[in-house]
Amino acid sequence: MNIENAQVQMRKGILEFCILHIISRGEVYASDMLEELTSARIMVVEGTLYPLLTRLKNAGLLDYKWVESTSGPPRKYYLLTDLGQTSLKAMNDTWQELSDSVNSIVSKTETHKGAANGITAEPAAPTQEN
Repeated sequence: MNIENAQVQMRKGILEFCILHIISRGEVYASDMLEELTSARIMVVEGTLYPLLTRLKNAGLLDYKWVESTSGPPRKYYLLTDLGQTSLKAMNDTWQELSDSVNSIVSKTETHKGAANGITAEPAAPTQEN
């Protein structure tokens, strides 16, 4: 198994979800999306973003509007449609469920590793509130 490929696939799997979240905050320019995704280390390849935005638009999840720019050509700003809002809500629910499930498995693995190494977690001492 190529670990780097697995990492790339995991990031790609949540890219659409992250893009919809960024757009849900308000109208956004593609380069601003790219900057946020890159700084979050979700995506670093610009050529991935534009085809994905086109696919999301064709699916009816987002729309765009052109805004005149004082320093060059008009800019395309993306916004979520009603269907995009509904889809994002469903994705949020799925993400929460998936995240909880994965965290449960990972925490059990960490507990198991600790126990196998002779490390046991002691319960915290009760505290008294004043």
